Order: sequence, then structure tokens, then C-alpha cells
Amino acid sequence: MSESAVRAAFRDQARACAALGSSFTAAVCDRLGQSLQTDQGPVAARVLGWRGDPSGRADSVPLRLCGALHALVLDGDDPALAQAYRARVVDEAAILTALRVHADRVLEWLDHAPQTNEVGRSAVLIAAARFLAALCPQPIRALELGASAGLNLNFARYRLAPGSDPMNPSDEGDAADWVVLRPDWQGDVPQGGFDVASAEGVDLHPLDPQTDGLRLMAYCWADQERRLSRLRAALHLARTHPPRVVAGDAGDWLRDRLARPAPDRLTLVFHTVAHQYFPPATQFACADALRRAADAAAAGGGPVAHFSMEADGGDGAALTLRLWDGRARGWHLGRADFHGRWVSWHPVAIQGLGDGRREG
Repeated sequence: MSESAVRAAFRDQARACAALGSSFTAAVCDRLGQSLQTDQGPVAARVLGWRGDPSGRADSVPLRLCGALHALVLDGDDPALAQAYRARVVDEAAILTALRVHADRVLEWLDHAPQTNEVGRSAVLIAAARFLAALCPQPIRALELGASAGLNLNFARYRLAPGSDPMNPSDEGDAADWVVLRPDWQGDVPQGGFDVASAEGVDLHPLDPQTDGLRLMAYCWADQERRLSRLRAALHLARTHPPRVVAGDAGDWLRDRLARPAPDRLTLVFHTVAHQYFPPATQFACADALRRAADAAAAGGGPVAHFSMEADGGDGAALTLRLWDGRARGWHLGRADFHGRWVSWHPVAIQGLGDGRREG
């Protein structure tokens, strides 16, 4: 790709960060896109000469670089950069110095695609589980596709408190016990309880909450303190309740798991902002596995549900739920911010599902 494509990627990422509420990270991306020059050291030369697609649709080079810088701040390796970040000042000299002084470490970060585990998305998982429990009250067998470090597999251990005051200690609970989710909520909040009997996930490159906490924190934008606090609490809770995530292709893994019927469980397959990153073959394999599960459910093999929170070109992500429990039903549940800042919950039944075979 050309240098102009790299600079365009930084501009596009700046706009995306601003839209998602991170004015500071937006400013860092904007400044980097303008100020980097090939003669400023090995990091700048590699970024501007990127071999591949630097955009957010592919290699996400701006987020790789921002993650590396934030890691230097979080672990205290660059006090001058940390001071600028605390003051929310985009200090160009401090940034360029950090890229030269810590070049080896930053280059290593550039080798890896950004990987997040946005716990705020568990708000819609809790709501979907409550919605399902009113229809199908069996204990849930949860299967997550694209699970990253698996923090959202602990969604049943988090607390949904829409619109609550983060400064009120009564809302916080003990960070060791609670991750409190406070999205701005439009519509009725589903009520009631549910039971998650088991939860496991798959990811091509799963992270370990015990050892990869810094990487997860670094890709969380520096000025979004609520996200960082929520993630820190989720990592703390994962020490007591470690998620089960295996490395592998989502299609192969899901086919294997759904081939093992669970008549006394509601199998809930879910993914949040992950499906778009699956190769076409994996997407097809997942759809085929769900179609087969729908057939098995019709034959008494146990109910199966599929929940997705995925981009569709509209505002935020679309929330879609399908349930096969002897008949095929589905709902457009509403929309949600990609980071869980807001949820618009307005369930509408999907018409014309037929036998469910075309809707996997």
C-alpha cells in the first residue's frame, strides 16, 4: 500500500474513535497520520511502508500503533508519555521519542492485530438471556464464537444496571464480585433470571486473562475510563472464574459442539462484532452447523438459539435472535453501541422464518 493509504487509515480511525467517544485517541491518530515521516526511525518507516491494507477493514495499523503507545503508558515504561496521556495532551515530541526509544517493543506490537474483549457488550447478552428464559426456561449452554479472552462468557456474573450513577458506591459493589454495566437504555429492560449451566468459546488466537491483561487494557482507549475500569474488574473476576476458550476455527468448533445434543439445555450460540471478521468458509460452516442444529431441535434434540450483535451499516450494531425449539422463531431485538454505551431495545418478531433452515 502507498504512504497516502496509511495516512488515510489514520484519518479514518480518528473519525471512528471520535464517533465512539474517544476524542483523545482520535487526536492521537490524527496527529500520527500527519506527523510521521519515514526518516524518524524504524517504527515510522515500517508504518508508512506498510505491506498490506492498513485500514480498519484489514490490518488496523493505527490501532496497532495506539495500542503499543498505551501499553508503554500502562506499565510505566515511558514516564514522559504517561504524563502527557494523564493530562490528555497529544504531545507530539513525547510520542515520537517513545517510538524511537522503544522501537523494538513497538515493532513487536505492530506484528499483532488489535484484539479487544469489550465487556460492555455483555449488557445485551444479559438482556437476550432474560428474553430467552421467558420463552425457554432450561439452563443455558453458552457457546461464543470469536471469544478473544472469553470475558463475555462470564456475562451471567455481571450486573446490568442501565443508567445508574457510576459515582454512587451502592451501584459499584465489590470489583472482585461484580462487573456493573450501565448503558443508556431505550425501551423496556428485560427482567427475570436465567441459569448458565456451562459456557465455552473459540477464537483463532485466544488471549489468556491471566497473562494477557496488559494487551487487552492497551487496546482499550486511554481516555475511556469507564471502559478501562470495567475491563479491569472483568479481568479480576476472571481470576476466580477463568473462561474456557480454545484455539480454532469457529466453523469447525461449532459443528463439533452442536453435533453433541443437549436435550436438557438451551444451547445459546452467540457472537458480538466477530462474524464480519470470519472468512467466508467459516461463515458458511457456522450457518450450516446452525441449520443442522435446527433440524435436531425439531427432532427433540434440545432447543437452540442464536444471538448476534453485528454491524449492518446502520447506527451501532444490530441485535438479532433466533430460536429453534420445535418451531422456528426470530426477533430483531434492537440496536446497541459497539462498546455498549447505549442500547435501544425494541423487540420485533421476524416474519416468514419457515422451518428455520434458511435462517442459520
